[in-house]
Amino acid sequence: MNTLLAVDGSDNSYAAVHALQYFARAEQLTLLHALDVRRPAYPMVPPEVAGVHNTTLDQSVREDGERLLDRVQSLLPMHAGPSTKQLRIGFPAEVIVWMAKEQKADLIVMGARVMGAQGLGPVKEWLLGSVSHRILTQAPCATLIVNGPVKAMKQILLPLQGPSDAEAAIRFLQLKPFHDAVEVTLLTVLPSTGPPRPGDAAAAAAATEKLEEQAAFIDGVAERLRAIGYQAHGVAVTGTPAGMILQEATTLRSDLILMGTRGRQGITRFVLGSVAHAVLHKMPCPVLAFH
Repeated sequence: MNTLLAVDGSDNSYAAVHALQYFARAEQLTLLHALDVRRPAYPMVPPEVAGVHNTTLDQSVREDGERLLDRVQSLLPMHAGPSTKQLRIGFPAEVIVWMAKEQKADLIVMGARVMGAQGLGPVKEWLLGSVSHRILTQAPCATLIVNGPVKAMKQILLPLQGPSDAEAAIRFLQLKPFHDAVEVTLLTVLPSTGPPRPGDAAAAAAATEKLEEQAAFIDGVAERLRAIGYQAHGVAVTGTPAGMILQEATTLRSDLILMGTRGRQGITRFVLGSVAHAVLHKMPCPVLAFH
């Protein structure tokens, strides 16, 4: 598995480095630090003086970046795999996505960045997005977002919306991404439509039949995961998808939420969001998104 570790020196970034100990040895591990160098304007300063100042600034930022990459490399777990360091200039989300495509990465690992700009209205917040949001919508591979210290990677919650999500999850898990054995709880959420009217036996029977169908679907996926070496079992519930995912993750004390990002594309996805994005705003543990 080819892994891209994007770092920026934040606490969550170092937590992402630490999280690598729970993942299998990478065939190729790329350590990336993207430098978003924005040169200040000096309207009252002669161009040659401003040029010298910008050159000094660029050199200082590059040296800081090199030191960060050296430190990250020194903190890698013993089984992390062969690593290379990459220092690139540009907007972080664009650089990370480009590098993931260039390296044919199977997994991007990064610390959570601010999910929305404080003080903005909800539409502007979703429209502007963040580094994490942009990467989730544009990355060519699975992406792990680490939001704090990772103490274990044993209990995995895998919400599934349907067969396409299941197939994508199985493809990713076939890569054997985890270092140690994990237990996977598969979750399917049926939208809550409220209790049937008293005496409406047909509606009650239909709701029960739908829940049983989803339970059978989840059990089938769990069986396929067991066939490739995972401990897996399924749960079918009713409610709001994002709310139930967060509730189950908290109840089960999940170490990781593994979920698909399928849904709206393009600008509507930033504005309207998705279940995956809603979970990211309140995630109680790291989220690994596949597609």
